[in-house]
Amino acid sequence: MIQRYFIYFCYDGSRYHGWQTQPNAHTVEQEMEQALSTLLRREVLLTGAGRTDAGVHARLMVAHFDTDAPVDEVQLAYKLNRLLPADIGVRRIEAVGSDMHARFSATSRTYRYYIHTQKDPFRRNSSCELHYQLDFDRMNEAAAMLLEYSDFGAFCKSHTDVKTTLCHVTEARWEPLSEHEWCFVISANRFLRNMVRAVVGTLIDVGRNRLSLDDFRRVIEGRKRTEAGESMPGKALFLEDIKY
Repeated sequence: MIQRYFIYFCYDGSRYHGWQTQPNAHTVEQEMEQALSTLLRREVLLTGAGRTDAGVHARLMVAHFDTDAPVDEVQLAYKLNRLLPADIGVRRIEAVGSDMHARFSATSRTYRYYIHTQKDPFRRNSSCELHYQLDFDRMNEAAAMLLEYSDFGAFCKSHTDVKTTLCHVTEARWEPLSEHEWCFVISANRFLRNMVRAVVGTLIDVGRNRLSLDDFRRVIEGRKRTEAGESMPGKALFLEDIKY
């Protein structure tokens, strides 16, 4: 009998070319599959809740695999953590029903993007350092507009094989963490490739008075990636949570 298992884990994406296995690139999925295959003594293929780009981190990622051999979830998690590199950590493994799917059963995903405005050597791999004034009140006015729309083609990486650019955004806001640190929080049922980093780049243009609030609305409604802001560095982006 085939049993499906969910793995809940986290990783520092600094050394990886994203989550998804790809030719001639070091990825998190590759490390996880190799470790699982070694421990279970057969080829194991993972299906992740989504894919993160190069350098992006995850405080919570979920993937599933199927096996016809009995698994001790606690022991397997323990052994995986012993075998995996220090920048990947397994939180838990649990058996789920065959109808559960790491990607398609997820109802919500939350990302956070971190910026800081004062040089901080301890944040250099997990936050984006900026050196200009930002109007966070205007940026939050613009962020609130995202909840009014469902088509986010303006923030989707060009030339991708995405079938739809529709997403249901349920929260989008900037939060102060300290005098010199802020984070952008966004939740949705799904995200397009590069979407969060493009949204952040465009909101920063609003905060720098390069775009008005009306301009930001026109960017969303125009659905053209060329009209939106630059894609911000991946090192400051974290996949924070996934709901099922």
